[in-house]
Amino acid sequence: MVGSSHEALHRIFQKDPELLTRALQRVLHVPFPRPTEIAALNVDLTEIEPVERRVDTLLRAETDEGTYLLVVESQGKADERKRGSWPYYLSYLYEKYRCEPVLIVITQSSSTAKWASRPIRLGFPGWHSLSVRPLVLGPDNVPVIADEKQAEADPTLAVLSAMTHGRGPGAMAILESLASALRTIDSDSAAVFAQFVDSCLVDPQAKQMWRDLMTAVQYFWRHPLAEQVREEGREQGRIQKQQEMTLRVLEWRGIPVPDAVRERVMACEDLHQLELWAQRAVHATDAAELFADE
Repeated sequence: MVGSSHEALHRIFQKDPELLTRALQRVLHVPFPRPTEIAALNVDLTEIEPVERRVDTLLRAETDEGTYLLVVESQGKADERKRGSWPYYLSYLYEKYRCEPVLIVITQSSSTAKWASRPIRLGFPGWHSLSVRPLVLGPDNVPVIADEKQAEADPTLAVLSAMTHGRGPGAMAILESLASALRTIDSDSAAVFAQFVDSCLVDPQAKQMWRDLMTAVQYFWRHPLAEQVREEGREQGRIQKQQEMTLRVLEWRGIPVPDAVRERVMACEDLHQLELWAQRAVHATDAAELFADE
């Protein structure tokens, strides 16, 4: 089960490898040749020495112009250590497979995209022994797909669009278009893509919006994410019940409940804390006593 945006951002290319070459061609306008065959490879680059090095996703693309290794790195923020690890990955992979490696970085952050797109040059000024130029996919170049027909024409690109742009005032149109597109593909793939999007939505309102859209779709509830959603719903129900009970006990006992107290109780989502307040409500003579010693 995919549990983070980092994993979802690169695993979408394992689910649909050709999406990566389409993104290179259509988004970055890189004339990458059309693959005749593409396959996922082992991502473990660990050497005999006890130093583990692992890329996020590694694909081998066979084309009429040769064989390429597509190295996909999902990047959440700037990390200067990549100046050493990315060149290492590429040189190691070339030595191991004897075909050209291509580094693609994907991110949800414009600032990270700007950082990642800077060439990495190793050596002295005017004579670089090694130069690495990452190709970067991010919010500034991945297209915003908020039209149902566009989403249905390329559902996986629409998934990438939602994972990259699924926040702010335009999120609803993007997510609605994608939900419509997912109904046009096989249910197993649609369920996986639904999870990818859920993992990448950092805006709580957008995440809830997406889950509301997915609750109406039967295939979604066969996916492991569905149980997580159900459990979260049950937990939220227990919290709400405890919040309401704490306030009702005070009201039954004729104790006035100021707005500040009501708001604090209703804002609390710590079930243990709410249970403590409910116990205090049974004996309190003033609503403020709920928060005694805090």
